[in-house]
Order: sequence, then C-alpha cells, then structure tokens
Amino acid sequence: MDTLNAAASNGRGAAIAVAPNGGRRPKADHPALPLSPAELAECAAECLEAGASMIHIHVRDDAGRHCLDVGRYHAAIAAIRARVSDRLIIQVTTEALGLFTPAEQVALVRTLHPEACSIALREIVPDAAHERDFAHLLEWMRRERILPQIILYDRADLKRLEDMLRRGLIPAQDIPVLFVLGRYTKHQQSSPADIQEFLKASHSFAHWSMCAFGQDEAACAVSAALLGGNVRLGFENNLLLPNGTVAANNAALIAPVRESLRLLGRNLETAEMQRAALETIW
Repeated sequence: MDTLNAAASNGRGAAIAVAPNGGRRPKADHPALPLSPAELAECAAECLEAGASMIHIHVRDDAGRHCLDVGRYHAAIAAIRARVSDRLIIQVTTEALGLFTPAEQVALVRTLHPEACSIALREIVPDAAHERDFAHLLEWMRRERILPQIILYDRADLKRLEDMLRRGLIPAQDIPVLFVLGRYTKHQQSSPADIQEFLKASHSFAHWSMCAFGQDEAACAVSAALLGGNVRLGFENNLLLPNGTVAANNAALIAPVRESLRLLGRNLETAEMQRAALETIW
C-alpha cells in the first residue's frame, strides 16, 4: 500500500486550517478580512469555534502590502495566543509573493522561531544553488521543533521535493506538504478533480493538506478529507460559500465542510491531535 492510500485508510481524522487573509487581498475585497492583530485574534476565536485546529497568517505593512516583518508577526501571534491559548497551531508564512529573496525567507524563520511555518518550494529553492541552504534550514527547524509545511503548486514542484527526499536533503522520512489546487488568477475556480494531479504522482508524503480557489473550495476540501488529507479554507483564496454567495466571515467557510464531514462520519482533529501526529514524522 502506498503512503497516500495508507493515510486514507488509517482512520485518522481530518484537520481544518484557516487562511484568513493572505498577502494579496485588500480590505476593500471584504470588510471582514482580518489584517490587524486584534482582527486576527477575533477571527482565530471564531474559526476555532467553527472547527479549525490551525490558523495560517500573513502580516501587512502600513500600506497594506504583504511583508515578512518579525515585529508584526510577534504582535499578531501574541494577540492570537491571548485569545485562544494553544488551542490553535499558529502557522506563519514565508511566502515571497515576488517581494523577498530566499535569504530573507530563511532569516524570518530563524529570527521569529514560530511554532509552524509554510514554505513555497519554488520560492525558497528557485534553483539547485539554493538546495543546501534549504536543507540546512530544515535541519535547524527539526532541532528547534518548528513544524514545516512545503507548498507545492504543481506536479513539477512535487517531483522536485521527492527528489530532494531521495537525495537526503530532507532530514526526515516524510515532511508535511500543501497541494495548491489551481493558481492565483482572476476568477480562478478549482475542482475536486484537481487533487488527482498530485495524488497520482506522489507516493511519498503521508501528511498532506490542500487549498483551493473559488466556489468549489468546500467540495475540494471534503474530497481531500475523504482521501486522507487535511484541508485549508479561508479568504486567502476564496470568499464564496458553496451556493455562490459571499461568506460573512472566514468561520462561515468552515461550517459547510465541518457539517459535510460530520454527516460522512469523519472526525475533526484538534490542535493537540495535529501536534502529536506531526511529531511522529518531524
């Protein structure tokens, strides 16, 4: 049995992460888009109540632009922790969005020392010359008990990461990954069928999650959970409920997924359960 099929059949529940703001959308896109530490803390509490076990956060500068500012991250993390304690895993992003170098992304992780962080493979390892720095970062993260999640946008990204795993550049037998279904394009609509691009190509990563764009985000999420994956929902990629109406807030995007999985007999994992699962591979 391959790794992904084993994950689907091991009886483990599904974990819901919320990505409430991202680095691209302005406040004008939705009044409930959380940007300040207080807004992120309020969103975290709402999404915890709705069923989330992780929050994936971006911070912005004074002009509302995506940034990797350590001080702003500290403020956001402190506000969220004050509101929800350790009941959510707080995952920061190193995403460059075309603004930051691999060295700046690495520096953020080493300086901030977050509980968890997501890393886009194609940004932090744009070519072979950056592989060794990436390997050293992962080695350090494992020693420091920082949970990684490697963002993969397509099959080529996935094959690159598998090759690094085979060559010993990943300091573990497995590493958590995020499959991105679709692209950041105008009117992007992902489909549950998009998951197959990744699942047919990989036999290496048991702890996988997915995110999707557009009205079918919930359908993609339920499909992924039934296949053994975890899911990420939120305003970063989507503002619409399954019926096409605009969601009131991020928690509203979680509700239909939570209820669908409940009806299908799928349990939701807590942050404590997720930490325990991740410790077995990292």
